[in-house]
Order: sequence, then C-alpha cells, then structure tokens
Amino acid sequence: MEKNNQFNYITYGATVNADKVRDFLKHLTDCSFGKKSLNRPTPACIWGMHGIGKTELVKEFALENGFEFIYIAPAQFEEMGDLVGMPQIKDVNDKNTTQFVAPDWVPTKKGPGILLIDDINRADDRILRGIMQLLQNYELVSWTLPENWMIISTANPDGGDYSVTTMDDAMLTRMIHVSMEFDVKTWARWAEKKEIDPRGIAFVLNYPEVVTGQRTTPRSLVQFFQSINSISDLKKSLDLVKIIADGCLDQETSVAFINFINMDLDKLVAPEEILNTIDFKLINGRLKELIDGKTKRLDILSVILTRLTNSLIYNKTELSNKQFDNLHKFIMLPFIPNDLRLSMAQDLVNADRKDLKRLYAIPEIGKLILTKM
Repeated sequence: MEKNNQFNYITYGATVNADKVRDFLKHLTDCSFGKKSLNRPTPACIWGMHGIGKTELVKEFALENGFEFIYIAPAQFEEMGDLVGMPQIKDVNDKNTTQFVAPDWVPTKKGPGILLIDDINRADDRILRGIMQLLQNYELVSWTLPENWMIISTANPDGGDYSVTTMDDAMLTRMIHVSMEFDVKTWARWAEKKEIDPRGIAFVLNYPEVVTGQRTTPRSLVQFFQSINSISDLKKSLDLVKIIADGCLDQETSVAFINFINMDLDKLVAPEEILNTIDFKLINGRLKELIDGKTKRLDILSVILTRLTNSLIYNKTELSNKQFDNLHKFIMLPFIPNDLRLSMAQDLVNADRKDLKRLYAIPEIGKLILTKM
C-alpha cells in the first residue's frame, strides 16, 4: 500500500508509468494464455488518478494483441441481477431447478480475452461484494467465464476526495496490483503515435507540471487538443481558444496555454521540417534563434528533441539519404549539450528500425554512445 501525503490518496502495488504497466500486462497474459492449467490467472488491478488513460491502455493492449475484449462498469449496475444474471426455472433430470442466465456482457467465445471491470471501486458495496466470487473463481452462481480469459480491473485511489467504496483485505488479496502514474515522455510517445495535435504535444512537454489537476488530466487535455485541431492560427482565434480551454481545463492550465500561444511556442520547429528541409541552414538559423540566444532555452530544445525522437521511433518509413543527412546535421548542432545528444542517439539506435542504426557509423555519435555503454 502506498499513501500520497499531499492528497491523502491510497494506492496499491508499484507505482510505474504506462509503458511499465504494459510490460506488467504482457507478462501476466503470456503466463496465462495458451497454457493448460487447472488454475485461473490471478486478476490484476490498475490503480491511478482519473483521466490518465488506464481504461484506454487496457483496451489498446487487448486489441493490439488480438485478444477478445469485454468492458463493464459496475458503477452502472443497480441490481444484483445486472451482475449475476436473472433466474429461470430449468428441467434438469426431471426436476425443476432454478438457474441464473448470464447477463449479455458475459463473453461466450473462448479466449484469449480480457474482461475489463472499469472503476471497480466505484460500484455499490453490494455489487462489489458480489464481484468477489468472480475474481476468485471466474464464475458467478450458474455461469462461468470461458477458458483463456483474464480479469483486469481499474480503480481510483482510496481516500482523498474520490467517491469510491473501500475494498477490504479479503477483496484486495484476490488481485495483483500496480499503480499507474503520468509520465510526460511516455505520454508524448503515445500522443505522437495517435497523431494528437503537435501544438498540444509541445505544450505538454513545455508545461508537464500542469497535467495533473482537478479538471486537467491527460484525458481532458486530449479532448481540448481535438477541439482546437481545426484552428490553424491559434493566435488569431485566441478568444475562442480561451473559451474552449476554460471549458475543458483548470484555470491555471488555460492561462498557461494562452501564454504558450502568445510566446509563439506553438510554432516550434516540427520534426517534418527538420527531416525534409532542402536547405538545413534555414533550419539551423531558426533553431539558433529559438534556443541559442543570450539565454540558452534548453527547455525548448528538449521539446524539439523529444518530438523528433518520438516521430522517428513511431514512423516506420525508412529515411531517405537526404533525411538521414538532415538528422545527422541536427544531432551534431554545436549548441546541443552532449547529455541531450547522447540521450537522443541512444533512444534512436535502440529503436526497432535498421536505418537508424546508421547513426553508429557517424564517428562522433558512435564514439559518444560506445563510451557510455
């Protein structure tokens, strides 16, 4: 059990980022699916603040791995029948027997599959106690989950101001727990992959401290970025942008985004511009003006490096010779500190792309990487 002293929140299991949660789920499903065993896998519970993407992560994980996926939100269950099903009388061996017919959410196909019990601790206490048997035996009253299914639940932290039902030790010990926290670099990689508005990605990388608030969450930020995606010039539509921001986010985040626009930080050099420029001197001039003035703007440089790295990792199209030459020139810019240069180079050569391994052939980069191994 872990306690956040600032908010008096209680969570369970190791606190890790979304990538580590994926690794955790991959291990559990690898161990559980496709192996003959009399024992069902221990259900897992992912704890975390609202809006950080727990539900979306599990759904994406299931779909990416080709698993069947069923979603239920027990907070919406009003009667025990929503959970256990409805009784009906059946003739079994010439004897009338009452059996429960499974609800329509119960999977009928053999797995591998994941049953997601979302926001499990927002369910009414009666429903929560009813779920205990499902977690323990993968069955309820008269029906059983098909083979090769795994139960995964999500939960908001206990304590604090969340409207949740506290789970006792008897229920907690029926699951294996992990707590998910927001990590800006992990989120930025996901956002690049999902083609979230690049101005939004740049904002979050510049202001990671505003992401976890009462109304500002990764989820509400994505909603905001989707709402302004069609506005090509944010500065010209500042009043509209402010209205939308105030409707989605905490006031502090809204003000920070408006400042972000007024400082023209939404116009940072994009990865495509760096890689596809015909004359790199033009890019060099823009970058130097942005970063290498009287005060070095390493914060801006870090955002540009992160976005370029993530773009290269998730875009599987092989670089042309010209694009690789531009990447070479960029990574060797003299105003990039060696620690940032090394971090970027290591991320790129470790990516699942053969064309990026060519960075080893650049003497300065190869030497830098090898001396730090």
